[in-house]
Amino acid sequence: MEIIKNKTFDMERALYGRSDILVRDCSFNGPADGESAFKEGRKIQAEHCYFNLRYPFWHDRGLRISDSEMTELCRAAIWYSDEVEIKNSKLHGIKALRECSRVDIDGCDIISPEFGWSARGIAMRNTSAAGEYFMMRSGHLDFANVTLSGKYSFQYIEDSVFESCEFNTKDAFWHAKNVVVKNSVVKGEYLAWYCENVTFENCKIIGTQPLCYCKGLRLVNCEMENTDLCFEKSEVEATVITPVISIKNPLSGHICVPAVGEVIMDDEAAKGEVLIGKERCA
Repeated sequence: MEIIKNKTFDMERALYGRSDILVRDCSFNGPADGESAFKEGRKIQAEHCYFNLRYPFWHDRGLRISDSEMTELCRAAIWYSDEVEIKNSKLHGIKALRECSRVDIDGCDIISPEFGWSARGIAMRNTSAAGEYFMMRSGHLDFANVTLSGKYSFQYIEDSVFESCEFNTKDAFWHAKNVVVKNSVVKGEYLAWYCENVTFENCKIIGTQPLCYCKGLRLVNCEMENTDLCFEKSEVEATVITPVISIKNPLSGHICVPAVGEVIMDDEAAKGEVLIGKERCA
């Protein structure tokens, strides 16, 4: 493997099409303002590098990035790439990851609107993220110990698992399919409307009007805080272990709660059953 150390690159396609290289302590920055430094590369390793130019990693396969920084000017950094590993790095440019597959992210700091669109097979661990429309239309996500802040996250995702995460996000999981969320905190308005086959297990759900117009929705031993007008028009089986402000017109299924401020059943099509108190939920 060729090793490239302590160099600065700012020209267009500086290392285009290269294979089997290790780039260490290098900077991609400068007045030439060149794009696409590593486009069409294979088996690329970047360690302790600084990226301040656009589109550095497009159409790459076998990419390893560690202990590196991508600035706000490093937009659309990693697209159309496969077999990617990113560790202990900052991804701070808009649209930092898109249309990629088989990606492992660990110990990273992500500040990136529109991150992760149309990606497949993303494993994320021990990472903090901020940005709107996070992971939209992606699938086969496996997240653990991830914190997220930003609106409209995980919309249209499929076949994914989230564990021990904390999400502060509005309109999350809209139209999601075949998703499991475990041991997590999800805070935000209008959670998971129009989702299908989504399960929340041992979670805390915070915010107004969650879980409406859902199909195959399950809640297992979940807490709900500041939640009103829950479950409207949803097919739901739920065991909630905290009081709920109000439940409105569940379409079908059963909702067990210790107490509820108000049950609103003013739609003839709403046939869901609300079971209140330990005796009824036994």
